[in-house]
Amino acid sequence: MSSEHSESLHSGSTPSELKVVLSEHLSDAAAHWLSQHARLTTISYDAPEFPSELSDAAALIVRTYTRVDSTLLNHAPELRVVARAGAGLDNIDVAACRQRGVEVVYTPDANTQAVVEYVMALLFDATRPRTMISQPVDSTAWSELRENAVAEYELTELTLGILGLGRVGKRLARAATGLGMKVLYHDFENVMPNERGGASPVSPQALFAHADIISVHIDGRSSNRHVVSERFFARMKPNAIFINTSRGFVVDTSALVRYLNANPQALALLDVHDPEPFGTDYPLLDVPNARLYPHLASRTKHAMENMSWVVRDVMAVLHGKQPEHPAP
Repeated sequence: MSSEHSESLHSGSTPSELKVVLSEHLSDAAAHWLSQHARLTTISYDAPEFPSELSDAAALIVRTYTRVDSTLLNHAPELRVVARAGAGLDNIDVAACRQRGVEVVYTPDANTQAVVEYVMALLFDATRPRTMISQPVDSTAWSELRENAVAEYELTELTLGILGLGRVGKRLARAATGLGMKVLYHDFENVMPNERGGASPVSPQALFAHADIISVHIDGRSSNRHVVSERFFARMKPNAIFINTSRGFVVDTSALVRYLNANPQALALLDVHDPEPFGTDYPLLDVPNARLYPHLASRTKHAMENMSWVVRDVMAVLHGKQPEHPAP
């Protein structure tokens, strides 16, 4: 969805008759558009008044941290649509919504490019050392800086393993093969050959055993909890790079900590965590070869704008029309 299309929706209902609750941030343009078509109430999901604001809401728009489950739905008897301004549906109980006649919509491809670029940025940071200089240095220091910035490998020497070849995985495979990398993948569903982006299918055991870099891109279904476990980490190379930008809970954190402690040449680049935000007891905090990031993969203006325009599907549902992106 794009902000380029700003046509109005018309029906017999006036904006004041359609209450939409927004519990997390939308772009200014999307929020303004929505306010012209509905009675918009903005309130944080963790505010004490949040449940009572749902009592007469026709729609609820969330991002990452609002949990939409039966408990929330009990507070929202008039709800007709829940919108996730994002690509995943981990925080929404879609079945519970549908049982109550509540449609669920989302933005499945809004942040694909942003995530792929982010993964590549992490990969370059991990494999290609770079030192900036801000003042003149003598020839000895100049030589030392250059000597310390020699990359051990070029990407064409490395194998990338992608766990999960969905939208992000496919585009990442194309980017990596375009750079000359060998790419392996495993997906729990069949992927047609013309959709693999040059990646070769292997078993998950082979993926973890043969890849120099593992990048995780699996969805948030409950069966994927801790799917990346000890049995996979035990197969990984002692100097592998492990990247997770999907969901924190798909990785068994304790198993990852054991792997990193046993293999000091390995590196984990983690953009997602379980929980978020994490506290002082987070096991990875004191692991020197773990780099922790605050869930940044989709944080580009373009991606955030695209995600925000889920508001169009909200209004489509409220006006009895078929949404462009209903939840699967």
